[in-house]
Amino acid sequence: MDMNKKEEVLKRANFILQDGVKNRDSLFHTLVMSSLSNGEIESRVMVLREFNEKNRTLRFHSDYRSNKIKELKKDNKTTVIGYDPNLKVQIRLIGETKVNYRNEHTKKSWESSQSISKKCYSVKVGSSAQIENPKDVDFDIESINVEDGYKNFCTLNFNYSVLEFLYLQRSGHRRCRFSWNLRDEVESLWLVP
Repeated sequence: MDMNKKEEVLKRANFILQDGVKNRDSLFHTLVMSSLSNGEIESRVMVLREFNEKNRTLRFHSDYRSNKIKELKKDNKTTVIGYDPNLKVQIRLIGETKVNYRNEHTKKSWESSQSISKKCYSVKVGSSAQIENPKDVDFDIESINVEDGYKNFCTLNFNYSVLEFLYLQRSGHRRCRFSWNLRDEVESLWLVP
């Protein structure tokens, strides 16, 4: 792959993100999402569930009761970043996140999820709630109906308008920024790494 050609850089970025969806060993399977909460930056690791190159969207799952949902409803500006030291690649995305709750998007995602994933949404109280004893939220998978967790399940569709790709190499690092306007036209430029 020629990292001196912008089209090859974008192709590589898209391949890495697509691989991150199914490849649990990829460091791009778990990305860091950051958003604002009362003027403070909040970051969390999220599992990449879907990548759509054409629409420039990434899908994540979340508990609707979590703080991040409240934050994203107030201000949906979001960044997502991943780094793999073996690939020597960092991908940074800038965009907006839409929360989907109890609609066709969440239903489809819920139905395709495994029971082990669904159980997370059956916890009595929502993510980030303060508790006295961690054992209070433990449960036995056999004693719950995981389908009841759907009422707490939502999907996050992150749509990016900026993709920055950084590749580290001894002979000279490469950093390229791609920006899409409202008409889906892309502008690309090289940046000093």
